[in-house]
Amino acid sequence: MRRGAGTRLTLVSAPAGFGKTTLLADWLTDAPGGDRCVAWLSVDASDSEPASFWTYVATALQGAVPAVGSAALDLIGTSPLPTELVLTTLLNDLADTPTEVWLVLDDYHLADNHDVGHGMAFLLEHLPPHVHVVLSTRANPDLPLARWRARGEMVEIRAADLRFTSDEAAAYLNEATGLRLTAGDVDVLEARTEGWIAALQLAALSIQGREDVGSFIARFAGTDRYIVDYLVEEVLAHQSEPVREFLLHSSILDRLTGPLCDAVVGRQDGSRQLAILERANLFLVPLDDSRQWYRYHHLFADVLRARLLSEQPELVPRLHERASRWFESHDLVQDAVRHALAARDFDRAVHLMELAAPAIRRDRQDPIMLGWLTLLPDDAVRRSPVLSVFYGYMLMVAGDHDAAEPRFDEAERAMAAVPDGEAPPWAKTEELRTLPATIAIYRASIAQARGDVTGTEEHARRALGLAGPDDHLARGGAAGFLGLAAWARGDVSRALATFTQAVASLHAGGNLVDELSSTAVLADMWLAAGRPSTARRLYEHALQVAQARGEPILRATPDLHVGLSELDLEAGDLAGAGRHLETAAAFDQRASMTESRYRWFVAMGRVAAAEGDPERALALLDQAERLYLRGFFPDVRPIAAIKARVWIAQGELSRAAGWAHDRGVAATDEATYLREFDHLTLVRLLLAQHRENPDPDALGQAVRLLARLRDAGTTSGRHGSLVEIQMLIALAQDAQGDRPQALRSLGDAWAQAPEPVGYARLFLDEGSALRELLRAADPGGLAGDHARRLLGLGAPVDDARESGATGSGRPAPSSADPLSERELQVLRLLDSELTGPQIARELFVTLNTLRSHTKRIFTKLEVTTRRAAVGRARERGLL
Repeated sequence: MRRGAGTRLTLVSAPAGFGKTTLLADWLTDAPGGDRCVAWLSVDASDSEPASFWTYVATALQGAVPAVGSAALDLIGTSPLPTELVLTTLLNDLADTPTEVWLVLDDYHLADNHDVGHGMAFLLEHLPPHVHVVLSTRANPDLPLARWRARGEMVEIRAADLRFTSDEAAAYLNEATGLRLTAGDVDVLEARTEGWIAALQLAALSIQGREDVGSFIARFAGTDRYIVDYLVEEVLAHQSEPVREFLLHSSILDRLTGPLCDAVVGRQDGSRQLAILERANLFLVPLDDSRQWYRYHHLFADVLRARLLSEQPELVPRLHERASRWFESHDLVQDAVRHALAARDFDRAVHLMELAAPAIRRDRQDPIMLGWLTLLPDDAVRRSPVLSVFYGYMLMVAGDHDAAEPRFDEAERAMAAVPDGEAPPWAKTEELRTLPATIAIYRASIAQARGDVTGTEEHARRALGLAGPDDHLARGGAAGFLGLAAWARGDVSRALATFTQAVASLHAGGNLVDELSSTAVLADMWLAAGRPSTARRLYEHALQVAQARGEPILRATPDLHVGLSELDLEAGDLAGAGRHLETAAAFDQRASMTESRYRWFVAMGRVAAAEGDPERALALLDQAERLYLRGFFPDVRPIAAIKARVWIAQGELSRAAGWAHDRGVAATDEATYLREFDHLTLVRLLLAQHRENPDPDALGQAVRLLARLRDAGTTSGRHGSLVEIQMLIALAQDAQGDRPQALRSLGDAWAQAPEPVGYARLFLDEGSALRELLRAADPGGLAGDHARRLLGLGAPVDDARESGATGSGRPAPSSADPLSERELQVLRLLDSELTGPQIARELFVTLNTLRSHTKRIFTKLEVTTRRAAVGRARERGLL
């Protein structure tokens, strides 16, 4: 055990009753204290749900080290639980702790499952050197033990180490219990129990007062389960009836304290009886230093419960009901619900869950409610409007909108069936009062997910009408969906006004996390209005608020950095974009289940494309598609269309054409805002196809589509869209051979933009065709100033797009072509001792991608070897 001070993990693994808990308690008591802090958690079966497990771990650590755990506890309420983000926060707190910290998890096997084990592995892999974990468990945990064993990072104590030797068994039986057994009897018991202390303890209790000890020991045989059953029966048979009754009736409790036992057993001596049981070594484990709370040894409790169910099955529900009422009266609602469910008193369980719903919502403990709902019969859930709506909400968040709607219908029918003037039969809570508005907001969300703008507006207006003047959260949700509906229609001015009102309502309701998270949506609307500087101010102000308020609003911070990265990318600042994405990842790389996590992968994919790494860009966009969930915001920039733009830039026109076919997008479509991004992607495809195989008809279709898009954008104030539309009109006109008009249209793109300097990547990503127009712009005019600014930013895209591959007709790169930012990054690594595979791993690309980059570098530098490339780069001042 002492060697554990030099490792990350001490594993004490043995079957029940081998003295694991006693060993740990004695070791911690006897070891020199110094500056050491110990957090001890006795795990219960109810702790296997990750949110509960990590709540108790953080609380235990906070009890030992007050500066640890507050931020993690705030995060645990998030649904779904961002486990690794919670653990990263804990690890950061622990890293700042000056003292040695021990986290002891006793009976860890009760919580060990895939989800908890995944988090525990992450915690152990990243422990600071002065923090140690001790796991006491009956079975090998689901952890990478072999790896830690090979590294020498784990101390293991197994059943073979804990078994009593003959001398130890003799010392226990004859000295600790005073039985005075013969050496032969001790040897028989030691051999038959194989040193299992629980069996030895039970045997000693059964032997007490017997006259024919030798005969009893001779008959002592069987497997562990049968030994325990037999000995417990013997122990119970030798107890007085009041003690036996107390043991059986209190066994339904996972934890015991005197007043609780009084309420359940129906006596007034619970505290005294617990003290007697502890002195008698009747398998009672203290849970605190003050000896107020206990639990039975799990194996002993299992046997007691089995005996109770066998002897008095009709009493078990009543005992659970009494426990439920006691926990309710002490505001321990979660325990009250659990015992009501065990009693199969579903009406009571429903009532308690309704009472708990507001706090669960407030603290974002949705997984706890979901766990309860799965234990209720479905008809019980359906009878409660609050629970039915909650269940529908969980289905909706999971993307099963069709299954969610009937739940909302049932809740509305149930509430409508209550006669006027009668009190409803459900718990009178704030959740019930605002439920009609809540349902309308959820229906607006489903309509939004389905692209039903009219339905979104109708449900949001209904929610607004149902919400009271002080129901700020409901009013904020309703106004938010009205703003999103206006945005989906392309009416940016109305969207901005309405969504700003929604954010103000969230602020008034004290929901700071959602208020700051909504900044990303509001900023996107300002971008659509052509005001990137306003969007930037929103993000920066929100970040200032987040930093001032600290950890409780941590989960709002990553989205803010992702938004700033998108603004930097568009402004041509790839380095700034990368820094913001790195910061966001440091906060949020473990929160892979949040609804907006996909945006990080989209932004990172766009940066990779700008750096000239289309393969990595597409891989990141694929990950974004897997994470994306419909229903939260209008899908104004579909990820599939972003991928199609990467293919077009690569010259993979057949793949882009496949996207257009699958998406059902055509040049003859009506110009709507929700399809605008698709249509502008289609225009790029038509222009690229025309450059490969001139087709005046297709080009004409593109021009006409652009004219319709321009008219729609002009009437709705979407100046951000107009910049892109006007730029593509210029490219189409140039493709038609009318360069003078193309240059005028290009000038109009900047002239019509409220903030033209905020747009760079939009122009740079169009490649050589756009660069030719930039070079031809009038050097003495405003357009010339913008053209020089953009050309000064360097080659915008991977020059592989302009290679002569696949018969594209584009000229091969010459020595005058500058290296892209990605190629410069590769070049710097070529000027190192790293091998090719090592460089590929450093860049997170395949070896084939690295070879493609290297080949282009060699072509541009007019060399054929790595050493020559480094030498030529130094000559040109690139290194």
